[in-house]
Amino acid sequence: MNTQQLIEACQQEWNGYIEHDFVHQLANGTLQHEVFLHYLKQDFLFLKQYTRAYALAIYKAKNLSQMRNALPSLHNLLDSEIGHHIEFCEKWGISEQEMEAETEDFGTVAYTRYVLDTGNAGDLIDLYAALAPCAIGYGVIGDNLAKRATTKLEGNPYRSWLEMYSGEEFQQGVVKCIENLDQLIADIPLESTRGKELIEVFRTATRMEIAFWEQGFNAVK
Repeated sequence: MNTQQLIEACQQEWNGYIEHDFVHQLANGTLQHEVFLHYLKQDFLFLKQYTRAYALAIYKAKNLSQMRNALPSLHNLLDSEIGHHIEFCEKWGISEQEMEAETEDFGTVAYTRYVLDTGNAGDLIDLYAALAPCAIGYGVIGDNLAKRATTKLEGNPYRSWLEMYSGEEFQQGVVKCIENLDQLIADIPLESTRGKELIEVFRTATRMEIAFWEQGFNAVK
């Protein structure tokens, strides 16, 4: 099996994730600031736990090659993506200290602990299957939006978000994530018991992504 087959096995959930209203409103600049700020603060907390999951991947690795494979994502999270959230929030008057003190929303807790629990209870492949919807999906979203004529950049308050996830650095990271997962699951038949287990892990994490978009809307109702 490969990553594309995982996605196709969960196509309905995947489409609900990458084509969510939250994404489209980001692209045309109409997303409420309050909704985005809630998302951004929760995503900051999410990324802290997500970084721990990549550190867990190093612990779960069976050889140096697998340990090295986790490092680029770990560095990108700590050096780039989290930094973007901090800078973005600072522009709107929210400090790093305030984000650190923010209470985790239920969706944030559920998603991050699911990923970490899956990684702790399973092996390296289980962990990467749980990480994949976020690691790959944001790249797919960024690339899709960059290619759409309806995406607005000029005057869009979320332009830097759109440009980060469609940018070459992030896109190259996505390619490496896919290559790594493809290599790990290459010998697992799609219809095998193990293959079905991984599909359900991927599906559950994708459903968590949908819920993560929606909790921003729910927080400001």
